[in-house]
Amino acid sequence: MAETETIGLDAATDLIRRALVASGVAETGARLTAEALVAAEAEGQVGHGFSRLADYAAQVRTGKVRGDAVPKVTRPRPGTILVDAGFGFAYPALDVAIREGVAAADEVGTVAMAISRSHHCGALSIQVEKIAQAGCLGLMVANAPAAIAPWGAREAVFGTNPIAFGVPRPDGPPLVIDLSLSRVARGKVMHAKKSGTSIPEGWALDKDGNPTTDPEAALAGTMVPIGEAKGTALALMVEILSAVFTGANLSINSGSFFTAEGDPPGTGQFLMAIKPADMTGFAARIEALLGHIESLEGARLPGTRRLQARAKSEAEGLNVPVNYLNIARELAGSDG
Repeated sequence: MAETETIGLDAATDLIRRALVASGVAETGARLTAEALVAAEAEGQVGHGFSRLADYAAQVRTGKVRGDAVPKVTRPRPGTILVDAGFGFAYPALDVAIREGVAAADEVGTVAMAISRSHHCGALSIQVEKIAQAGCLGLMVANAPAAIAPWGAREAVFGTNPIAFGVPRPDGPPLVIDLSLSRVARGKVMHAKKSGTSIPEGWALDKDGNPTTDPEAALAGTMVPIGEAKGTALALMVEILSAVFTGANLSINSGSFFTAEGDPPGTGQFLMAIKPADMTGFAARIEALLGHIESLEGARLPGTRRLQARAKSEAEGLNVPVNYLNIARELAGSDG
């Protein structure tokens, strides 16, 4: 098992921010990206945390990601917000999309936010939670470089194409549902490769369509979808919303999130913010439903482990592999 070191959330955020700035990312983009990576790490989504930093920095240095990109926003309709990420990181584009989206939802009720020419967007849970904290139901889908084959085929056409949903609650944190349409997020496979560990059988197939526990063979092959044919049908739905509708690259045309070479991924994200017309009535109904689920023996609400992991991280700090911290410190040009 890799040696780890404990670091506080604020210190971790500052370290990643400095590493990104030193790599050529503008201050605002570096801060938002650092916050997203640390939030994912705190939730236990290690494939979207510190493990991404070296790849992000390398892509900025080669120009695959534009470190100084400023998102451009247009409003063709009252309920539609378009954001061009300019081949920069996704997080600044998501920040402006969500801020404008929840404000518009107060006026028109339902708002769609479409982001194009974007990049890896990390843990979707973080973004839909922001929408829910603003009093709206939040929906988000995103495409990614091709990693899942249509059911019955061997050639990857869809990304892991995650889906997330956030619901405001009157007394407590929002309900957040976040799932990849592969059995696990592909970032976990890359994390296993970097850590020198195998992956469980059932996560991925090699290039010949055989089950594999070798993360390198898995990255050269395809990810296993959830729910077999149903999972690939959902992946198609996400592809249409996040790539076709937004005008972003299809997954089959997207450059890798992991390598510094090649064209920018140019992927897309699609979000919705829905403001209940009767928030009091909605709150009563959602609590009745969730309360009933929680009353059932053995049942737990989605996101429970995520909240527990975050609370533990806030209290005790993050246990991060030392090699990831060393990379961050080297990039930032400091020892601490």
